[in-house]
Amino acid sequence: MPYFITAQELAEQGTIPADLRTNTQLIYNSPAALDFNSPGAQGFGVKRAGLALPGSIMLLISPACCGRNTAALAAPPDAQGVSYGERFAYLLLDESDIVTGRHLQKIPQAVQAFIASRPEPPTCVLLCLTCVDALLGTDMERIARKASAAAGLPVRPCYMYALTRESIRPPMVAVREMLYSLLEPAPKNARSCNLLGFFAPLADASELSPLLKAAGLRTINELSRLRTWQEYQQMAAANFNLVLNSEARRAAQAMQEKLQIPFIELKRVYGLEQITHQYQALAKLLGTSWELAPYADAARTAQEKFCARHKDEIFGIGSRLNGNAFELALTLARAGLTVAEIYGLPQADDFFYIKKLAKLSPETRIYTNLSVSMASYSESSSKVTFALGADAVYYHPHARSLAWNEERQPFGYQAVQELFTQMEAACHD
Repeated sequence: MPYFITAQELAEQGTIPADLRTNTQLIYNSPAALDFNSPGAQGFGVKRAGLALPGSIMLLISPACCGRNTAALAAPPDAQGVSYGERFAYLLLDESDIVTGRHLQKIPQAVQAFIASRPEPPTCVLLCLTCVDALLGTDMERIARKASAAAGLPVRPCYMYALTRESIRPPMVAVREMLYSLLEPAPKNARSCNLLGFFAPLADASELSPLLKAAGLRTINELSRLRTWQEYQQMAAANFNLVLNSEARRAAQAMQEKLQIPFIELKRVYGLEQITHQYQALAKLLGTSWELAPYADAARTAQEKFCARHKDEIFGIGSRLNGNAFELALTLARAGLTVAEIYGLPQADDFFYIKKLAKLSPETRIYTNLSVSMASYSESSSKVTFALGADAVYYHPHARSLAWNEERQPFGYQAVQELFTQMEAACHD
């Protein structure tokens, strides 16, 4: 039987049990969990995230087994004309390299050879490291400086260390720091700000950018929308950073120290009241006021329409989606919907939502995608009729479903409106 704990049991326990921590057990390599197992796997892992820097190239330094999933990034250009395949090269390690560390002497030469092979000079070179160098204790910062001096270009390490997933600086936090480390101090532009946190752009329909423009901001930088090194460097002139994902908080702190850019943090949530409170607080900080009612009303209408028509749906909510599974579960429960199951690993901050969820839906079961026991999970033993999130869809292939994990990032009222609109459509497919 797969391991689970109810929302009430977890709230009363007050701490995360060992069965919900990846550093205390074997990890189950199910398709539902693949995105989480390797910081370089599907979606925006370390490798693809690092190449968000305009004009960058990446040298993957690894045994062949650690680099094999990079082949998936060699696809044709996407709708925005972005292609990753030719921006990778490999320095493959054999057993002697791994035992002796002799590959470290080859890195500066490999960097130079990679640069020389390019039809146009790159803007920077990223060294993508695997757990091999984590175990060897390699000082990759020193190696990067040596390679930079030899190549005459900025060289930065990207740590694809799955072993540090439970640390205070896990891979996806570290890569966000790296992405902004190449910015140089610049005079500030009072009408400019940066949006930090996501590797893909915000949804065009999100109200965040129009609200910021109504507050007098003329330049709103998103790394994923920048196409040249010059545009990237203009991020250093921002008057403030807006952090939309907590994994970018350390990057924002580093930018505050180096570039004197203060930051403000907003969470992506689906509770309408919390969205309103966040926007009101932001408006106060910016010395302005916004007319939020049209956005809030549209989102509320979509939510109420769905809840009225589909109040009998029973939800299973995964963590492979654009949102926090526990906050989203609380939002649905507050709207009068039934949440039977959640598939995800709670973090300390999630207890804020779990304790509230426990009062509304104490029997909600919390599973983990990475538990070996999930190999015995059976759709037939569950009451779920609507699967929300790509991993939930995997567990419930016969239920109504919505993956809700597109790369364009929903945010604010737009996220709520679009979520319930798409769930409504899924019920009629």
